Amino acid sequence: MDPAVLQQEVEEEILRSYQMLYRLAYTYVKNPDDAMDVVQESVYKAIQNASGVRSRGAIKGWLCRIVANTALDFLRSRAREVPVDQVPETGREDTYQDLDTLRALERLEERERTVVVLRFFEDMKLQDIALSTGENLNTVKTILYRSLKKLRIQLMEGESFS
Repeated sequence: MDPAVLQQEVEEEILRSYQMLYRLAYTYVKNPDDAMDVVQESVYKAIQNASGVRSRGAIKGWLCRIVANTALDFLRSRAREVPVDQVPETGREDTYQDLDTLRALERLEERERTVVVLRFFEDMKLQDIALSTGENLNTVKTILYRSLKKLRIQLMEGESFS
């Protein structure tokens, strides 16, 4: 495939998927400004490495993978920098309407939360989730099933305390 054409397609997919990439970054970093930084750095990496895309159909998953990896790198670097007494900000642009669901999602492991968010909040197909996370399709299905089971249990326990 012609590198110039591939570069153009990567740029077009970035423009189409920008909001989704932002929401994905936000699920990791939980801060609007940090999410923007992660997306900006991810877009830069994607444009610089557009030749690394295997096929046209893999561009979106490839972008999600870059955002997820960049967000994880960001969190690792921030873990060393954040003072203990700093209180985390609550994002104003929180797209999750149900506070109980948000709390239950936050209790999931990072890998589980990513799969659930990509599937139900970003409406991605399981195959695309597997591509973007680098997991086997059957592993993604297992993670999703177990995560939903955990969410159901957490939400039902929350109802019993109401």
